[in-house]
Amino acid sequence: MDQRENPPRRIVGGVDTHKDLHVAAVVDEQDRVMGTACFATTRQGYRQMLAWMQSFGDVQRIGIESSGSYGAGLLRFMQRAGIDVLEVTAPDRTDRRRRGKNDDLDAQNAAHAARAGKRTVTPRTRDGMVESLRVLSVCRKTAVAARRVALQIIQNTIVCAPDGLRDQLRSLTRMQLVRTLAAWRPDLTAYRDVEAAYKISLKSLARRYLELHDEIADLDAMIGAIVDELAPDLIARNSIGHTSAAQLLLTAGDNPERLRSEASFAALCGVSPVPASSGKTIRHRLNRGGDRAANSALHIIAIGRLRTDPTTQAYVAKRIAEGHSKLDALRSLKRYIAREVFHIISRGHKRINQTRIAA
Repeated sequence: MDQRENPPRRIVGGVDTHKDLHVAAVVDEQDRVMGTACFATTRQGYRQMLAWMQSFGDVQRIGIESSGSYGAGLLRFMQRAGIDVLEVTAPDRTDRRRRGKNDDLDAQNAAHAARAGKRTVTPRTRDGMVESLRVLSVCRKTAVAARRVALQIIQNTIVCAPDGLRDQLRSLTRMQLVRTLAAWRPDLTAYRDVEAAYKISLKSLARRYLELHDEIADLDAMIGAIVDELAPDLIARNSIGHTSAAQLLLTAGDNPERLRSEASFAALCGVSPVPASSGKTIRHRLNRGGDRAANSALHIIAIGRLRTDPTTQAYVAKRIAEGHSKLDALRSLKRYIAREVFHIISRGHKRINQTRIAA
C-alpha cells in the first residue's frame, strides 16, 4: 500500500508539570484524548515522554504549564528536539468547575488548549544570556532584601541596647555604624552578660551586612557586563540605567521575536492604552496588567526624563495644556518609551544572531 495514502496522525501534547513527575496527555486532530501517562523530571524521563507522544503520531506541538519553573527543563529539551512548544497560561475554569481537578485532567486541558491555540503564548527560551541575567538578578534581589533586613535588625537592636552602647553609636552614619560594629572584638566567652551579648549580636549583623554589600557589588558588575553586551544602545539612551535595562531585557527574553510588534511589548509591560470611555466621554486609562516589574522600570525612566530632558518636559506640558491629566501624559510617555525600547532590543537581538551565524 502506498505510504502516502496513510499519512501519520497529527497529534498535540499537553503537560501538567510538577517537581518530581510530569503528567502528559495526547489529543488527536479531532481533539479526542488518546492517552495519559506520568514521567520523571529527568533527561531520561523527557526522552521517554517524547517517544511516548511520537508513538501516537506526528507531534505538531506541545502545551506546557509553568514553563518558567517546573517545566523549564522540559521546555529546553523539547526545543532542542525541534518540537514547537506553547506555554499554557491559565486553567479552563469552566471545565474545572464542571469536571473537577486532577493531574490527568490538567494535562488534557493543556493539550486541548495547545491544539486550539487558546490560553497559550510562545514561551521565552531559557538558553541564552538573558537567562543568565535573570538568575543573577534574582540572586541580587534576594541579597538586597537580606541586606535591608540586616540593617533594620541592627537599628532595632541599638534602640534596645544599654545606654552606654547606644550613646557610642547614636551619631554615626549608616556605613560608619556598620564598619564600627564589624570592627568590634567582643569577648565571646562573656555571652551571658547582657552588654556583651549585644556587642556579639551587633558585630555578627554588621559583618553579615558587609558580606551582602560586597556580594551585591559583584553581582552588579556581572549584570552590568551582560547588559552592556546585549544592549549597549539601550544604556546610551537618556535615563536608562543598568537596572532598568536589565528588567526590560528580562521581559523581552532571549527570543523577543515571539512578540509580534511593539504594541504587544507595550501590552506585556502594562503600558498599552485601555479604553475607558462612557457616553460622551472618550478617554483611555492606565493598564493595570502586564509585567509590573517592567512597568516600574518604564516608570522610572519616564520620571528621569521628565526631570532632565527638555523635549520630554515640553511634551508633557503640551499634553496637560490640551486638557489631559498628568497621569494621562505619563501613560503616553511610557507607551512611547516602550516603543523605543522594543526597537532597540530587537535590533540588538538581530545583531547578536548575525554575529553567531558569522562565527
